[in-house]
Amino acid sequence: MPIDFAAIPRSALPGLLCSAPKAELHIHIEGSLEPELIFALARRNGVDLAYPSVDALRAAYAFSDLQSFLDIYYAGASVLIEEQDFFDMAWAYFERAAADHVVHAELFFDPQTHTVRGVDIGVVIRGLHRACQQAQSQLGISASLILCFLRHLSEDEAIATLQAALPYRDLFIGVGLDSSERGHPPEKFARVFAMARAQGLHLVAHAGEEGPPAYIESALDVLQVQRIDHGVRCVESPALVQRLAASRMPLTVCPLSNVKLCVYKTMADHQLPALLAAGLCATINSDDPAYFGGYMNANFTATFDALPQLGAAQAYRLMCNSFEASFASDAAKAGWTAQLDGAFQAAAAGA
Repeated sequence: MPIDFAAIPRSALPGLLCSAPKAELHIHIEGSLEPELIFALARRNGVDLAYPSVDALRAAYAFSDLQSFLDIYYAGASVLIEEQDFFDMAWAYFERAAADHVVHAELFFDPQTHTVRGVDIGVVIRGLHRACQQAQSQLGISASLILCFLRHLSEDEAIATLQAALPYRDLFIGVGLDSSERGHPPEKFARVFAMARAQGLHLVAHAGEEGPPAYIESALDVLQVQRIDHGVRCVESPALVQRLAASRMPLTVCPLSNVKLCVYKTMADHQLPALLAAGLCATINSDDPAYFGGYMNANFTATFDALPQLGAAQAYRLMCNSFEASFASDAAKAGWTAQLDGAFQAAAAGA
């Protein structure tokens, strides 16, 4: 039965945004490390922090651009040493995701942030994978891992990272590309992405956040990615927008992050409505929620509060897109979409 979106009152939308099932496809698990857990892990591992308190650390979360965020992000990750630390970090995220009715999550992780400190890559992967397994068994959240290369480092270092991770190939589903975008175009990593493709791994890459539309095109043409992470600057190229819409290439958009990192001055300036209107497969995600002010539901709520042209139909489309864009099985996608349909049909019926 078609959903009568017009029958869903605006007053019902906030509750629906929070309670409907959704997938998260752009979450850096190290970026979910809350100050309280940072301090707890620092005590457990005997790590000295540059900040005297939780409040002092949280007060430092005022960023002028991507690099100013990354500087403090890497400092926070210094407390992650043992397998249990990585489990605890991911489990804390999954508990928040469950509260936001996230039914599927594909977690980015940055092994190079840890291996440079002497942490074995197996420690990282095993701890995160164990949390993914427990999320499925205890919370009913389907979860998987995507290994990201740090683009400010060399491709040779990325290749070494991939090779070190291959003994754990069955514990992660794909590779991505993150960190400083400016000056590090996707084609810098052509060889390592070709190697990952040969291993049957899914391919994604950050592009078009601070970098130009040409970076999106390079990620598509050179890296042959299956999703674009961020991608909001595609609106500067009408031809690229048409290409993305025609191919249903997913964009994993992160609204609160975009404002926090000054991609947009305010949420009211965000181009998400234009992306949806152009028929793009845009999704909403939290990126680095501990640093950017909110997890999934906070991103949905802030976006729809600031952009009144978005209504129930757009909310449904964003959530449906998140399932379509995931690397889950067709059967799982169909099941989640049926749950989503039920939630919106109940809202339309006034249930």
